[in-house]
Amino acid sequence: MTTLALEIGSTELAAVRIAEDVDADAVRRIPMPARNVWENCRSLLFEASDGLEVTGLGIASPGPIDMKAGVVAPGGVPEWRAGFGIVEAATVLFPGAAVRLGLDGVCLAMAERNFGAARETLDVLTVALSGHVAAGVVVGGYTVVGRTGNAGHLAHALVPGFDDRCDCGGRGCLEAVAGGASMLRWARAQGWAGGSLTELLDAARVGVEVPAAAVGRAGTATGRAVVSAAALLDFDLVVLGGPVAEAGPALWKPLGEAIATHARFSAVSGLRVVPSPLGGLGLLAGAGVLALAMAE
Repeated sequence: MTTLALEIGSTELAAVRIAEDVDADAVRRIPMPARNVWENCRSLLFEASDGLEVTGLGIASPGPIDMKAGVVAPGGVPEWRAGFGIVEAATVLFPGAAVRLGLDGVCLAMAERNFGAARETLDVLTVALSGHVAAGVVVGGYTVVGRTGNAGHLAHALVPGFDDRCDCGGRGCLEAVAGGASMLRWARAQGWAGGSLTELLDAARVGVEVPAAAVGRAGTATGRAVVSAAALLDFDLVVLGGPVAEAGPALWKPLGEAIATHARFSAVSGLRVVPSPLGGLGLLAGAGVLALAMAE
């Protein structure tokens, strides 16, 4: 039996064959192509399968998704914004394989619950800050999926004190402040001339004013959002990952200050935010968990 995991990221595609001893070197990654995205996914999956018969495939995708219909419509993939039947396409690719689709945040929560910082916690919010914001919720030991598969979509929670326009058409979403693409737009509007999220984060780490301010805004907004979520769902642990979470004090200091300011209700006063230990493997690991769990 061969099980694969596929990650539709904000800036890249990745695939891997699930095994006990899998490591980062086994992952096939390519930058997000401007077109023919599924054709590139297909090539990655064939490469990852290494000619073996595929019996299961887990797919982690940004939302919105329709889990029941097997359709994804991520804003970061222009040719899929109207909806792409990724489960049907994968089933054609691997006839007889069990194909399972999950929101990237749901997969992230599964990974942290099984392999990461939430292994001994029944109630947790997991968040990844990268080119976009991904988040998932575990309540009572169960990962919350929701009616359409989009539960835990913290990216479009409204953040008090911010009115930035979001790609979804709304204003004040966490995504509009803490998503990597949004941080870049804000920094460039302030006169910063850098070209990538990696450059922005590197500059923030050494205290360059505008990049540090962009990351600081993300930290403040994320802190406010997770306090609201904690009050709603009664968890006391947040696991934070993604490349933005590696920006150091530029992110973590304002995030901690926001939590200290707003987590005053006794039920959330002990709220903790810890870094994820999973690095860049969280989404793929969660997609693998999804595929294996559904096969049992």
